[in-house]
Amino acid sequence: MAQAYAGTALITGASSGIGAVYAERLAQRGYDLILVARNRERLIALADRITNETHQSVEIIDADLNDRAGLASVEAKLKEDASITLLVNNAGVGTHTPLLESDVDAMSRLIDLNVGALTRLTYAAVPGFVARGKGALINISSIVAISPETLNGVYGGSKAFVLAFSQSLHHELAGKGVQVQAVLPGATATDFWQTGGLPVEHLPQEIVMSAHAMVDAALKGFERGELVTIPSLHAGEEWDAYERARRTMAPHLSSNTPASRYTAA
Repeated sequence: MAQAYAGTALITGASSGIGAVYAERLAQRGYDLILVARNRERLIALADRITNETHQSVEIIDADLNDRAGLASVEAKLKEDASITLLVNNAGVGTHTPLLESDVDAMSRLIDLNVGALTRLTYAAVPGFVARGKGALINISSIVAISPETLNGVYGGSKAFVLAFSQSLHHELAGKGVQVQAVLPGATATDFWQTGGLPVEHLPQEIVMSAHAMVDAALKGFERGELVTIPSLHAGEEWDAYERARRTMAPHLSSNTPASRYTAA
């Protein structure tokens, strides 16, 4: 049974995988939905199923966020629809192909989507959230944001941007009624791997999480108010130590003199 009305959640990359699971789970939590993806047929099928199961309103926008007109249409929706209380920036593309074996034009398109589109959609949504004193942003990053050696470096760099951008937003928006969460999934059983030419069945199964389990864990972190959620990390104290070390170092990163190790004879 759906919970009390929570506003409207706009989810990008919503037609399959992680985005589709977010759509299901958020509708069950009382959100109306705006689902954004390129595949109109999949969007219609998902919207019909969710509406039948939850009776929440579901709108679809079939748009390619790598296309300027498509991206602009979603930006306009975020700026104009005051019912939107949550933006889930899930749309993205990745690759496990090594950097030097990758096509640079494909890497540029990856950056445009993972970084450029996410940034523009955030800029479209957040001013309204601040003006209304209420809103939330879920940005889907990846564990490669803090482990860039794991996969392609451009992909890792794009997800590191998502993490850093989320941390900065959390800092800047403190006290303005806007919640920010960055989710860092590990290997997840979605089309990501098949699209890149490495079927998920070829990965060690002990490192692969289902999309349903990943989203359920991420939403638990969201409900707890976490800024960074890493569903696969069992030793949460390791992230805490990592973050403490970063914050301890931060005040010492800028100085008017070079460190002594660079000036010693």
